[in-house]
Amino acid sequence: MTNHSGRSSAPKKARWTTAKKAEVKKGPKKPHRGQTPRSYDDRAPQARQDRPARREFDRDDRPQRFDRDDRPQRRFDRDERPARREFSRDDRPQRFDRDDRPQRRFDRDERPARREEVVEAPVTVADDNGFAALGLPTPIVARLARDGITAPFPIQAATIPDALAGKDVLGRGQTGSGKTLSFGLPMLTRLAAGERAKPNKPKALVLVPTRELAMQVSDALQPLVHVLGLSHKLVAGGMPYPPQLMALEKGVDLLIATPGRLNDLIERGAVQLDEIAIAVLDEADHMAEMGFLPEITAILDLIPAGGQRLLFSATLDRGIDTVVERYLTDPVTHSTDDATASVATMEHHILLIEPMHKKVITAEVANREGRTVVFVRTKLGADRVAEQLREQGVFAAALHGGLNQGARNRVLGAFRDGKLPVLVATDVAARGIHVDDVSVVLQVDPPADHKDYLHRSGRTARAGDKGTVVTLALPHQRRGMERLAREAGLETVPTRALPGDDVLAATGARTPSGVPVPEHEFRRLLEGEKRQHRRPGGPGRPRGQRSGFRAPRY
Repeated sequence: MTNHSGRSSAPKKARWTTAKKAEVKKGPKKPHRGQTPRSYDDRAPQARQDRPARREFDRDDRPQRFDRDDRPQRRFDRDERPARREFSRDDRPQRFDRDDRPQRRFDRDERPARREEVVEAPVTVADDNGFAALGLPTPIVARLARDGITAPFPIQAATIPDALAGKDVLGRGQTGSGKTLSFGLPMLTRLAAGERAKPNKPKALVLVPTRELAMQVSDALQPLVHVLGLSHKLVAGGMPYPPQLMALEKGVDLLIATPGRLNDLIERGAVQLDEIAIAVLDEADHMAEMGFLPEITAILDLIPAGGQRLLFSATLDRGIDTVVERYLTDPVTHSTDDATASVATMEHHILLIEPMHKKVITAEVANREGRTVVFVRTKLGADRVAEQLREQGVFAAALHGGLNQGARNRVLGAFRDGKLPVLVATDVAARGIHVDDVSVVLQVDPPADHKDYLHRSGRTARAGDKGTVVTLALPHQRRGMERLAREAGLETVPTRALPGDDVLAATGARTPSGVPVPEHEFRRLLEGEKRQHRRPGGPGRPRGQRSGFRAPRY
């Protein structure tokens, strides 16, 4: 029988619900307190009737294994076992007699002597040594003489006597004029005469604007610190905390730091400045330009009054004059040169070029002999110019704040060692580039003002050496460069230049090879040498067959 929809109208067969199935599968429920438990017969009578009867099993029906008396006999009784073999010490085979041992290759008296450690001969300090005349101790003078440093620069001869006397000093001089030893030598001399530092309480502090400059100050003072038996530590951003914290806990006499990392350590309680006797601000104008003036004043406020203050800066603008008035007591001012004067040993070239020729002319000037520093405005510009130079066959790498500290150290180290001839840098990153023997400074992007021009130019012609400064300017930048040259005291006028002409040849420019630098060489420089780790399977064992491991089969 069907309904109007075509479906059968017969009653459906009853089905168990899911809940009923689950209830039967789980078994009988535990009765609640006070209820009579239901029997299995009441809950599932049909299943009980269809269930087969249990098999009756008697213990006597179990199969017998064997009786104890039926066990097989041993091969022999205990008494019939063969006797143990007797072994005497005299039966052991003799290897050789002591007298038959092979002779040594040589007797003790004939052994070659151990290589003696090379002991450097003491350096004789000449009577006309300029540093000895300034009143510095003999260990420092001898250590400087070992490196061939016997005559002080003008800024050193002017500031060291006053700094040794404990006076506050304001030093103004060009970049590369020897300011590190100007404050380093008298500071270490005074530290050696006093007590050693306590944990977390250094005796002297040197503040510098960048990590690279802090590293170079540390490298310059490290031999002198070692000679005097003092300790020092460099703390800067981008470097791991644990070594710095461990050194501070032991106690360091001299602390070289950047403002940001020092403030961080002060907040952590790792550094206390209440025993600082000598505080030095190096490149103070650059720290103010980078926005560190609030950090500098906060640090100086934590240093006890009455200590010695040494401040070195090329200019006194951007708030540095306020720092001098507030923290220096009756300072002795020493200025070896006018801060706005250009270095006389430099050759200055301002080249007017067309935009289409900028890439080629940059490569020709950067390809000249010696180390070259190329200045650009931005990080992206530094990466772009460095890549363009490598494409034309000039090995160059960029240095800017976007690189991690390891890459920055490797790039700057390769440039300092001569493995990298061309360094492309921004103004901020170039604050710490204090490398000797830089022959050319190439400004692909003109500087903002004459002070930046002098700062960039200071990367070359250091310590009296000669150098060349080349600035590339587009036609619309001509008037700005003429005004900048007047303010910087230059007598150079902009000159038009084309690729390969005589104007470029006067700067020492050379046409590059045009063969691109292999990318793997640049990556090896940037990332460093990778260590070859030995696989657990050992050499010669195929991959997948290492000990304790089997490759799956598919």
